[in-house]
Amino acid sequence: MAYLTLTPDNIENEHICCAFSDKKCAESYELKKQWLKAEFDNGYVFRRLDERAKVFIEYGPAENAWVPVTAPNYMMIGCFWVSGKFKGHGHGKALLNEVIEAAKQQGKDGLVTVVGTKKYHFMSDTKWLLGQGFETIESIPSDFSLIAMGFNSSSANPCFNKSAQSGTCPDRKGLVAYYSNRCPYSEYHVTNSLIETAKKRNLPLKTIKLKTKKQAQSCPSPATIFSLFLDGRFVTTDIGVCMESRFDKIVGKR
Repeated sequence: MAYLTLTPDNIENEHICCAFSDKKCAESYELKKQWLKAEFDNGYVFRRLDERAKVFIEYGPAENAWVPVTAPNYMMIGCFWVSGKFKGHGHGKALLNEVIEAAKQQGKDGLVTVVGTKKYHFMSDTKWLLGQGFETIESIPSDFSLIAMGFNSSSANPCFNKSAQSGTCPDRKGLVAYYSNRCPYSEYHVTNSLIETAKKRNLPLKTIKLKTKKQAQSCPSPATIFSLFLDGRFVTTDIGVCMESRFDKIVGKR
């Protein structure tokens, strides 16, 4: 099967894998497209299977990544997903190999990405990536790990920025949600579902939208698509927590 790279010229007529059939997230979907178009100028790449499916990888120079990580001359992998009936057909390896080749051609020192030390929603499969040659570089108390595949043994290791190292956020009372338009689900669920969910539970809620790369690189969580904190402590990356039907179950586990 063929793969397709999204560009400023074709993105209006092509889907971006997630939420393409979710009508309530239509505005959020367009905001993700706008975010992509802006980031294309910063070397960002969105590569997907040329099918109506969730099979894609996003990557770009780590210096421009919307995550609190320092990794000079590395390529940062963002969202990376193979789902449903397309699993087990080699798409993950094919897409990853394309990124490896692109990074080497650009003279990068390696690849780097943020994963869950334990399984987190909306994050890449840690075990699978470690099996492809990535190594754990750093882990932090909020159960995130930074993993890398190095090409240059003399290069400095990537690291989490100070803002994310404690696993806590500055606001120590109530719910705090950090989010960005990196995901076509986040805008709708944070500004609608989560507000209603918190109101019904009489929980104070503060939402912080990351609108710039600088803000994202100073975020207290490496999961800048969506991260929820409760009383200053990290809770989850699962956007499903915004919905009343799942809030108590997800928060209760933490």
